[in-house]
Amino acid sequence: MVSLRDIPSVDQILKHPRTEQLLGSYGHAWTVSAIRQLQDDLRQSLPNLTQMPTDDELLDALGSLLQKQSRPSLRAVINATGVLLHTNLGRAPLSRAALAAVESVAGGYSTLEFDLAKGKRGKRDVHASDLLTRLTGGESALVVNNNAGAVLLALSALAKGKKVTISRSELVEIGGGFRIPDVMKQSGAKLLEVGTTNRVRLSDFEQAIAEGASMLLVAHQSNFKIIGFTEEPALEDLAKLAHQHNLPLMVDLGSGAFLDTEKYGLAHEPTVQEVLAKGADLVCFSGDKLLGGPQAGILIGQNDLLTKIRRHPLYRAVRADKLCLAALSATIELYLKGKAEQEIPLYMMLSRSLEDLTEQVHTWIDHLEAGSALEGLSTVGGGSLPGETLPTCLLALNVKSPAKVAARLREAEPPIIARVQDDLLLIDPRSVLPWQEENLLKGLKSIGKLFEVQK
Repeated sequence: MVSLRDIPSVDQILKHPRTEQLLGSYGHAWTVSAIRQLQDDLRQSLPNLTQMPTDDELLDALGSLLQKQSRPSLRAVINATGVLLHTNLGRAPLSRAALAAVESVAGGYSTLEFDLAKGKRGKRDVHASDLLTRLTGGESALVVNNNAGAVLLALSALAKGKKVTISRSELVEIGGGFRIPDVMKQSGAKLLEVGTTNRVRLSDFEQAIAEGASMLLVAHQSNFKIIGFTEEPALEDLAKLAHQHNLPLMVDLGSGAFLDTEKYGLAHEPTVQEVLAKGADLVCFSGDKLLGGPQAGILIGQNDLLTKIRRHPLYRAVRADKLCLAALSATIELYLKGKAEQEIPLYMMLSRSLEDLTEQVHTWIDHLEAGSALEGLSTVGGGSLPGETLPTCLLALNVKSPAKVAARLREAEPPIIARVQDDLLLIDPRSVLPWQEENLLKGLKSIGKLFEVQK
């Protein structure tokens, strides 16, 4: 009969010869913590134990436990879902140029806030802002940690205690519970709704100005569509109205496209350049969506507005760090050099033809000796271009218990995130990065050993 007294003590396990290697790899504190968890597991399983595991079995279990615990929770994965800007998987993957820029400043010191020419303190916001204004034609630019922070900062600096108009059709919520009305309330701005859910006219904004509005705010519907009996004023008309009354027009563009998405068979997404050209005084958007860069909130517009925003105390709380600025600067440089489509992973994925994807899937089928090619659809995701899809070719695997196989693939190294649909395990090559293909096939081959894979 196995009892509590049979469970070895922490000291007994620590003194075992094999523990010395574990201590060298994981340290004393971590090893002791794992031993105590192992003891707890043994206590829980006592009713079902007929004999105590041997020392070697216990040390094997301890080693496995430490290996599992030491594995970082933030890990690289292979995105085989076909959702290109997968929010849960980190949205836009960075270009090689952006990765190199991050590495160049991450391992040592940098000119984050140092002016080399003057030999004294500089400003961190110059690094990306100069490139952004050169690309867009905007007077000034500012980078913060994300677009929610950009909206909050702008409203706090420009409209605290003042009325700000927004169409009822644009009182949006995005992932994570970010709601425009809540952010406006937090900033101290007073929400002044105009129009109805599906129809808003220029006259509605005129009435709001008569009621004391100090800013017009437009929130681009980047993650949903309203169709049917709808109406909304053109952006250039709103800009003209705002300027007639010496009021700023702020546009929360969200996705932040710099290239024409129609080129890739998608609906047209307003670009930053277009919105500025139509008269917007301030535009804010994300860095890790259609821009294809790091997580960031970017503000571009009139210099006087950006000066007020830059001086607000909240800016210091939401400003971008050196890694973000390095990656963003390198990404913007690719646009300036005309290399964005060739080197930014998002646009490399969008550019892939159906013929190319189909050929790749058939190569995988030959390699795996399993699966079939299936027509399917990829999506942009990330709260961008709602409802828009791209034709793709899927690798379809007819396996026993596809959900269990998908779970097994998530345990691979690196983890593989697949789709389960219509009782099939589906792999979309469009979202698999070229350098991940070898590990993808290795992971897929492993399921053939554990589950019956049928041709």
